[in-house]
Amino acid sequence: MTLNVTDLAIARGGLPVLEGLSFRLEPGRALILRGPNGIGKTTLLRTIAGLQPPLAGQIEGAEDQIAYAAHSDGLKQALSVTENLIFWARVFGTSSVEPALTAFDLNALKDRAAGALSAGQKRRLGLARMLVTGRPIWVMDEPTVSLDTRAVAMFADAVRAHLGQGGAALIATHIDLGLSEADVLDAGAYKATLPALDDFDEGFL
Repeated sequence: MTLNVTDLAIARGGLPVLEGLSFRLEPGRALILRGPNGIGKTTLLRTIAGLQPPLAGQIEGAEDQIAYAAHSDGLKQALSVTENLIFWARVFGTSSVEPALTAFDLNALKDRAAGALSAGQKRRLGLARMLVTGRPIWVMDEPTVSLDTRAVAMFADAVRAHLGQGGAALIATHIDLGLSEADVLDAGAYKATLPALDDFDEGFL
């Protein structure tokens, strides 16, 4: 499944942040999203994931194809590691969670409640959810937060395996993941021009 984004414009808090953004993400490829804090990377990912509408432009190929990992790990604290993965597998209509446990070295923790995990362990579990979705396009916002060097390598290996199976990934990160299959998109090049002050309704001033 190919993700096509054409002449996209997005807003945060009612104000445009990015505009004129276009890219094509093919199966087997990753796109690394870069740019300074506040430029609109999270807003862009949320828009592509269908969580908010764009101001303008087209997003094609995203329908029911995207698994989104936000800043939150999306865990149920009272459930065990395995139960969390089983829950998400059922939501997405898949079955086996064993590959996800193995990929993120969670087997020794599989019976532990998610609420009792460290920040890094929670992040690994949150990322392991991506493997049980069965979705071909992964969209991830700063996925390596709270991960140590070893866990970052696990994540990079999981992404590499996903790409090798014909998946695709859009990842906002400042870390070099060592992915030869990745291109880089600088969101700063698409910073929107804010409306001139005269364009605002004086009733709001």
